[in-house]
Amino acid sequence: NTQPKYEQTHTTHQEHWKIENMAHNYILQVTAGSEYDITKHQIVPVNNPKPITISSELMDVDLNVRVQEYRGLPRSSPQTSPYFSLPEHTKDQYSITFKFTPKTSISADDLVFGNDFDHPIRDRLPPGFGTALRIVRWAVDPGLDGDVYAEKPYLYGPAASSVNTLHVGSMAENQDAEAGLVFEEGGDAEGLEHRQESGIPDDTAARKKYFLNEENRKAWEWEAGRTYGCDFFNPYLDFNGIFPSPSIIAPKLMAFIEFALNLPGFKLRIMKYWDGQGLRKQQKRSHTLRYVLKNRKTDTVLFVVLFTLYLKEDVLEDGTLKDGVEGGKPLHLMSGADRERYEKAKTGGDEGEEEGEDEFELAKQNRPSNGVVDTDDDDVD
Repeated sequence: NTQPKYEQTHTTHQEHWKIENMAHNYILQVTAGSEYDITKHQIVPVNNPKPITISSELMDVDLNVRVQEYRGLPRSSPQTSPYFSLPEHTKDQYSITFKFTPKTSISADDLVFGNDFDHPIRDRLPPGFGTALRIVRWAVDPGLDGDVYAEKPYLYGPAASSVNTLHVGSMAENQDAEAGLVFEEGGDAEGLEHRQESGIPDDTAARKKYFLNEENRKAWEWEAGRTYGCDFFNPYLDFNGIFPSPSIIAPKLMAFIEFALNLPGFKLRIMKYWDGQGLRKQQKRSHTLRYVLKNRKTDTVLFVVLFTLYLKEDVLEDGTLKDGVEGGKPLHLMSGADRERYEKAKTGGDEGEEEGEDEFELAKQNRPSNGVVDTDDDDVD
């Protein structure tokens, strides 16, 4: 049967198209700040070579964010960056590059980097999430740990083993006029000496493996007053994944744009599950994906990078947000109507949840035999 999977469900083509086509209705904005509160963030000029600066009583940070084929806000943002033309980054989809100087020393066992949420996501985890997480731990970050079923879910890894590149020392020489902050594993002369004295391997893979060991992390500190450069990048999170459209007009010709997690042997459409708030016929005003650097021992946030999807109708022509529009809210700050919708979703009390169950059952029935996992009709955890 060559018909799209959507034609085999009990819902109509039109209904599925309305749900999936919601991806067209959103636009991405990246902000950053020293705390979670988005109202205190700066807008990050994505793909702009000039870093933004975030200063607090805890640390000073310079930050570049790059996204390949970017089509978000500000509207003047370049679609790409010379960063992605560098030989080591031609396959990467995005990069969070930062240099920071802590104002107090932090144990390498306590400084973590990763994602967290203000609200539960356990009831909206997509089919195949367990498989995806196992692949991420294998292919991206073996040190990743957390609890996605908690009231405030999180997935953190020790920063010393999670970042793809670690440069110790001043990075003035690593400022690229066209690409922004670009640097290699290692450090300046003093930084290299510090790494050697601390027993930190020179090679990226060896350094990551070294800091997966708890004793090694506890023996090293991110020192107050010393500058560090980090780059976190990968080819797996695609902000512009293209998938066949279930359009009743021309299913083989049309396509819609949707965010995707493309792991080795595994493809996960994430638009419907962005920040755990599934896209339904009743559209949520915004959806967020949050990266955070924090001290897990003291539960202190050091800086935050927030990827937020806004409904296009909430964005003015000049790229600014309409009055009253803000990022995704935690449950206790939602309006009564939004809380009611969330509770219905959590208990399966609306048609969107029923539809999700049908997709779940259909996915189990249509497992392919080609060895490639696609969560729309393959592996389900």
